[in-house]
Amino acid sequence: MTRPTQIALLPDGKRLHLQDGPIDLIVEADGREADVRAAYRAAAQRFVGLLDELCEELARLRQAADPRQCRLRGAVARRMHAAVAPFAVDQFITPMAAVAGSVAEEILDAMRGAAKLDRAYVNNGGDIALHLASDAQFSVGVMDRPDRLGLLRTMVIEADDGIGGVATSGRHGRSFSLGIADAVTILAKSASQADAAATMIANAVDLPGHPSVMRCPANELQAESDLGARLVTREVGELSDADVAEALAAGADCAREALAAGLIDGAALCLRGRIVIVGALRLDRAPSRQLHGSALEQA
Repeated sequence: MTRPTQIALLPDGKRLHLQDGPIDLIVEADGREADVRAAYRAAAQRFVGLLDELCEELARLRQAADPRQCRLRGAVARRMHAAVAPFAVDQFITPMAAVAGSVAEEILDAMRGAAKLDRAYVNNGGDIALHLASDAQFSVGVMDRPDRLGLLRTMVIEADDGIGGVATSGRHGRSFSLGIADAVTILAKSASQADAAATMIANAVDLPGHPSVMRCPANELQAESDLGARLVTREVGELSDADVAEALAAGADCAREALAAGLIDGAALCLRGRIVIVGALRLDRAPSRQLHGSALEQA
């Protein structure tokens, strides 16, 4: 039996929870009470049926993106394609690499179209679409591994920074990774861009052929994976300091190319407790308390 779409305020009365199948969103908006209510109504209305829209084109969304043209019809599907197209020129990537960020972005756009808000975010499992007006701020906690508790650093985003999306990818996340990064966190102009870039940069943090890295075909783990028979990372054994530095350097080179192309605004690459920063990303020291949840959480 299909579980119905879940739409409800959380117990704090401030945040909205939207869930349908694998899509699980936490939404919060700040502003006049009437505007917040209007924004939440718009979010709920746009959310209903969104998963069905994606499922209608799922076969094409799982195919390698064509950077020259988009044959997708749905608004979110086309948003996904636009986010991955710059990477598809010379690398394999499917629109699915940007699905979480694109869904978050679509809901946020619906909210912004319905009301004037001081601040709003849509968090889709750690991939966050963000709106900041005037002097608003948004704090996130960057985890060194998405699959466990504990923060590596905190980060404050200002309205003037022009950041509209934050995303994290790595081998411990919900999706398969071709690389060995524990986590790669990306800031970009939009959540869909951040999501696509996080996937590609996390893939680049790698040590091809290293005996401590165990891989297997993606379709052996998930028959319908968009990665097909490409080898995805399953386990990473002992690595020397030189190995860690080499893998991070490869990822940093990819991040610098994306930064130069205007695809990202900053990146934090984490592997075995070491972190490399690319761009103007400002990280504070780790906080004394822990935040529970996904790779990125509002602090």
